[in-house]
Amino acid sequence: MAKSDEFIEKLAIYATNYLRECMSHTKEVVSGSGKVVEVMDRHIPTIDYFLNIWIPLLQLEKIGRTTYYEWLKGDDEIKANTIKRINDDFKALAKDIVANEGKGIFYAKNALGMHDRQQLETKTVDKFEFD
Repeated sequence: MAKSDEFIEKLAIYATNYLRECMSHTKEVVSGSGKVVEVMDRHIPTIDYFLNIWIPLLQLEKIGRTTYYEWLKGDDEIKANTIKRINDDFKALAKDIVANEGKGIFYAKNALGMHDRQQLETKTVDKFEFD
């Protein structure tokens, strides 16, 4: 069944709500004094979790992953632009979490195309001969 333009608008709203949830996530940890406190623990947003778990858990109208990526590469500008914007927003938050919290290094390398840069320095040593 074809999705309506109204659904596409809703998908963008769903994505914004999912991002808010990722940004506001907290976890309980034990402080140095032994007290349990809540600390921020932002989650890296992923398309798979968003489509396959988050939307179904809230019992919202679903879209399959295949359809999602077909829309991304398709000719329908409304669909393609919505998906591109969602992807860009997810990547922006993911990069911020990786950069500022050091979380998700493997995700950054695999999904975001980031990589370690190694700087190699070579030194030439002259050999001196003594008599």
